[in-house]
Amino acid sequence: MKRISGDGVRVAQPLFPVEGQGSIPMSPLQLNIIEIGILEACGLNKLWHSRVPIITNPYSKNRIAFGAEFKGIWYAVALWTDPIARGFNHRGYLELRRMAIAPDSPKYTASRMIKIMALLIKRAFPHINKLISYQDTGVHTGTIYRASGWDIGGIKANIGTGWNTRLRNKMQTASDKIRWEKQIRPEPEQIDRVVKCEDKQMELFAQ
Repeated sequence: MKRISGDGVRVAQPLFPVEGQGSIPMSPLQLNIIEIGILEACGLNKLWHSRVPIITNPYSKNRIAFGAEFKGIWYAVALWTDPIARGFNHRGYLELRRMAIAPDSPKYTASRMIKIMALLIKRAFPHINKLISYQDTGVHTGTIYRASGWDIGGIKANIGTGWNTRLRNKMQTASDKIRWEKQIRPEPEQIDRVVKCEDKQMELFAQ
């Protein structure tokens, strides 16, 4: 299948005609969630996202994008990169920077896509331990994260300063943010604690 071009056209342009092309999926289970190009994802995002994406470094070390397709038409897109917050860099985290859903996509598309992406990321990035995403409280309620088994990791109140104090684009939203987290594998320090605990138990047993 030929990938979508960066101009935001929804047609995935298969090399051969797709049977039933033009029909609309009734269930998110019908969507085929696959990896797509970063620039392709940015183009699709412009069609559906309530905030215009500002991605100054789409070619970060860890990056991946996904699209949800049904019979040659895109219905959702998501873009992941290294965390924007510097304190989360080099800790095995990957951040969901943007996720956009077409208005004619089936109900629960977002929650299913998040679940599938977590599995695909775990397979593609063996060094990634945790997924994070920031909910803009001025636009979203966080339902898709709760439905996908994510936990609240923190709340960032908007005080008018922050990311926009760097030499980069102005702050993208004035709303407070909730950081959601999904642990996809134990972090190194957690493994160390388990190993030490097991070693201690073995020592006590041997006495």
